[in-house]
Amino acid sequence: MSVDTTLTGTEIRARFLDFFASKDHVKMPSSSLVPHNDPTVLLTTAGMQQMIPYFLGRETPPAARMTSAQKCFRTTDIDKVGNQRTLTFFEMLGNFSVGDYFKREAIAYAWEFLTKVVNLPADRLHPTVHPEDDEAARYWHEIAGYADEAIVRLDENWWGPPGASGPCGPDSEIYYDRGVEYGCGTADCKPGCECERFLEIWNLVFMQFYQDLDGTRTPLPRRNIDTGMGLERLTMVLQGKESVFDTDLLRTIIDRFALITETPYGQSAKTDTSLRVIADHGRALVFLAADGVLPSNEGRGYIFRRILRRAVRHGKLLGLDKPFLAEATNTVIDLLGEHYTELKTQRERIIEVLSQEEKKFSQTLNTGLNLLNELLADLQQQHKKVIPGEEVFRLYDTHGFPVELTQEIAAEHGFSVDTSGFEESMQRQQERSRAGASNAFSQAQDDRALTEILKREGTTEFLGYTGLVSSSKVVALMVDGEEVTDISAPQQALVILDKTPFYAESGGQIGDHGDITGPLGNFQVQDTRRPIKGLIAHYGQLTEGHLRVGDSIQADVIERRRADTMRNHSATHLLHKALRDRLGSQVQQRGSLVEPERLRFDFTSPRPLNSADLVHIDTQINEWIRANYPVQTKIMPIQDAMQTGAMALFGEKYDDMVRVVSMGSSIELCGGTHCATTGQIGTYVTVQETSIAAGIRRIEALTGRAAENYLRQKRETVDRIAALLQVQSEQVEPRIEQLLQDLAGARRQITQYQRNEAKSQAQNLVQQAQDVAGIPVVTASVTAPDAKILRDMGETILSKLAQPGVVVLASDLGERIALQVNIHQTLTKRGLHAGKLAGVVGERLGGKGGGRPDSAQGGGKDKTAIQPSLELAKAFVRDNLK
Repeated sequence: MSVDTTLTGTEIRARFLDFFASKDHVKMPSSSLVPHNDPTVLLTTAGMQQMIPYFLGRETPPAARMTSAQKCFRTTDIDKVGNQRTLTFFEMLGNFSVGDYFKREAIAYAWEFLTKVVNLPADRLHPTVHPEDDEAARYWHEIAGYADEAIVRLDENWWGPPGASGPCGPDSEIYYDRGVEYGCGTADCKPGCECERFLEIWNLVFMQFYQDLDGTRTPLPRRNIDTGMGLERLTMVLQGKESVFDTDLLRTIIDRFALITETPYGQSAKTDTSLRVIADHGRALVFLAADGVLPSNEGRGYIFRRILRRAVRHGKLLGLDKPFLAEATNTVIDLLGEHYTELKTQRERIIEVLSQEEKKFSQTLNTGLNLLNELLADLQQQHKKVIPGEEVFRLYDTHGFPVELTQEIAAEHGFSVDTSGFEESMQRQQERSRAGASNAFSQAQDDRALTEILKREGTTEFLGYTGLVSSSKVVALMVDGEEVTDISAPQQALVILDKTPFYAESGGQIGDHGDITGPLGNFQVQDTRRPIKGLIAHYGQLTEGHLRVGDSIQADVIERRRADTMRNHSATHLLHKALRDRLGSQVQQRGSLVEPERLRFDFTSPRPLNSADLVHIDTQINEWIRANYPVQTKIMPIQDAMQTGAMALFGEKYDDMVRVVSMGSSIELCGGTHCATTGQIGTYVTVQETSIAAGIRRIEALTGRAAENYLRQKRETVDRIAALLQVQSEQVEPRIEQLLQDLAGARRQITQYQRNEAKSQAQNLVQQAQDVAGIPVVTASVTAPDAKILRDMGETILSKLAQPGVVVLASDLGERIALQVNIHQTLTKRGLHAGKLAGVVGERLGGKGGGRPDSAQGGGKDKTAIQPSLELAKAFVRDNLK
């Protein structure tokens, strides 16, 4: 049978998943682009990332055989996107075996799918293996009939972990021969050659080892299979296209923007590159936003912002002067929303996030252009033709101005860019970023020791739902990432118990504090966490005596702290329900912080909350509190829980059995601790509502004792103000309004007086103008209450001079000396520049100055230098006037 070139990308994905389902593989949904419990990477880069806990034996997989189409994002080649094959976002098809089948079956399944299911010609498929992997080479011979000399052995056939440590092993890659016309023409052209002839389409990884941070490899307890095949590349081959951008998965988006910009695709290399960039970046941004990644200046948010800015720049190159990314949103969702249903449910929020950030960057772009033009003008004055690298980096890093755009504009004006200086500045920033990420790698190093404890001792039993005290046994101790048998005061350590009442931080609720008391010592628990699934770790310090592995101890949680935390946690559930009732079902939780002193709740919202919204929400929550609903918990299969209408936390990974917490009409999946009834919350009060990102709002609130203290302080404040104003409490507001009106009137009178005084001074100074090099120059120390009136004085004096002149004024504003320089425009053409003059005078004042050629400001703090600095102004005029 011949290749069916009419297959769409959607159909190819379905064929792959259905094929492996027929081989007893469970179809797994794609995990989020934000990795779950993996600090070593910012974004999901491969289908195997969600499988790592299964490969390492930390978690039990839902099945020994699995298959998925995984959303992936790679940042290594962002600047290359726009060529024929490089993408940031892509889909990875994969099949996985956890301790089940291994090399033979993996190779057999791959061969059957490629040659029988999608009918690729066998003579165009070429496998490669690791030089030392004779076993894989033998299976390729037995299954597919390849002679040994036809199997290429490459040193690169080794798959390493996505972070610094993790599972790894040899791999076998399958290449597709595109034809000699794509080759380099050399006699030894073969898979692995850098030419375009052989295209890698599938990688079969034989996961056999665990790699430590230092590169040491040890055998895994069981051998696993991880394969990855890019859907876009496979679609390109099957559809007979020259580029991944020509497949229906991306060409649909390209055609949409070609229509909008009236730019035909395929006629210009430059415009084709821009259309491809917009298609890839637009698609990537939609998926990032859907998975909760928001623009910021660090981490994932910086990646989001960087690719959005690159997309906007290429849009402008195509003549798009208004926001356009919403077009990408709708096109991507219409194309991929059936498989990735989160795109449909998040459509409005995705559009809002992209539109707001695009609008913000458009303003940034305009600001950057103005700054660049000023920089070029300044360099022109200095007869320089190279833009310093640190200035280019400042535009890029501080203002988000693309380096490529700086280079293009510079070239148009006859300038070049100091690229080496830019790279040095960039490298310094990257070194700072790497230093900030070091804690993540130390955490990965600790995981190995904790995993060994989990295997040896089993999971920690949590008793904290029913009590705050337990009799337990110490099963492990760790100091500085290493297991020890005993600790002595005042050592800091990590303690693992066989069972514990201490709640480990999770779902926004912080961990418990308390004491672990043994026969010979006391350990103060300062934090409780779950570093890996199954283990509860108590972090703190031994305050007295000794503690040993095997000791029988008593664990005590601080009761008041837990009770305050539970009030806030139960209140977040009521808040979530109240927000959805008020704003609509599009409201979704995006994070929370539950601690004894307060609660913080982040949520999606199409608009800010007004005062009426906040009053309604507070009233509703307090009504539910007074209703004293029982707080009920049930353990049930996740499918049953979702059918009850229980709300799940966006992006959270849940087990097959989940804990459902209900109170009144609020039903949520939650593993945290809660009050027995809503009445135990006491009182709820919202103290702040703010925006934290595009489409994301934050509420901070108090309950119980903290809420009572807050309201008491508010009442006491009002009472004190009433006493000061000598009115009753209910008369405070109208009395303050009257006082503000009186104050505003008095300020207007003072301002008018100051302006009149300034005019009088200005008129007198016009008469005192001195002739310097044939032009009138006014230099004076004046009395002005602020910089605005000082600026008005300068403009007034300049306008009243008999001929074009120069005005330099200084005024003592208390903490500093303000400086104003005005130069008539006709004199700026004769070599005088107000900004440079302000710089000279400002420096003499112990400060600085700068501005436009005709108007500038500055200042300093050296009051003794006012008169000498004004004399410098006259000298500047004499020396620079042409």
